[in-house]
Amino acid sequence: MSTILYARASTLSQTIADQEAQASAAGFAIDQVVWDEGVSGVRVRLAERAQGRRLFDMLRSGDTLVVRWVDRLGRSYADATDAIREFMRRGVIVRTVINGLTFDGATADPVQQAVRDALIAFMAATDQAQAEATKEAQRAGIEHAKANNANKYRGRKPSYSREQFNAVRDMLAQGTRIGMIAVASGLTRQTIYRIRNDVGVAERALVEWGM
Repeated sequence: MSTILYARASTLSQTIADQEAQASAAGFAIDQVVWDEGVSGVRVRLAERAQGRRLFDMLRSGDTLVVRWVDRLGRSYADATDAIREFMRRGVIVRTVINGLTFDGATADPVQQAVRDALIAFMAATDQAQAEATKEAQRAGIEHAKANNANKYRGRKPSYSREQFNAVRDMLAQGTRIGMIAVASGLTRQTIYRIRNDVGVAERALVEWGM
């Protein structure tokens, strides 16, 4: 029986090394790391990613699949829930680094199954809603900046990049501790607190500077 970490990084600030370090810090003894880098979890399904396909080939009954959060498997409801249910059907245990959640097919109790499946569905739906809201906010911010761009004082240039902002916002939404976000993003705690306290203002600052 093996413990395999699957990591996915779609931006420069979401590194594979950080996800591996977080898993080790959480107490996971990882036998093998499988990763996809520069791949969107919104547009590309797990089974269509080069290394995502490997998971379906290599995982066996009794193995444990570790992910930082279910959004590493997919940012769409259908993709994430389908993947987790398929792994459970095969006897694979799925565990998350954040919050230490465990999903498996061991229980035969219908109430426990219902609770488990409802939690999986809720987490996957939240991830998709967040991804869609982010894209909409970016579009709205760009249009706002275009409409108000004539000789406008833009204020101080943000101390964070678009990739760092996206990573911080995602980790905040997942309940990651500020200290861990600081290590993963390379930003100061003060910057992360400013983003957390007003995500809209932080987003507009990036757009106004064309970032």
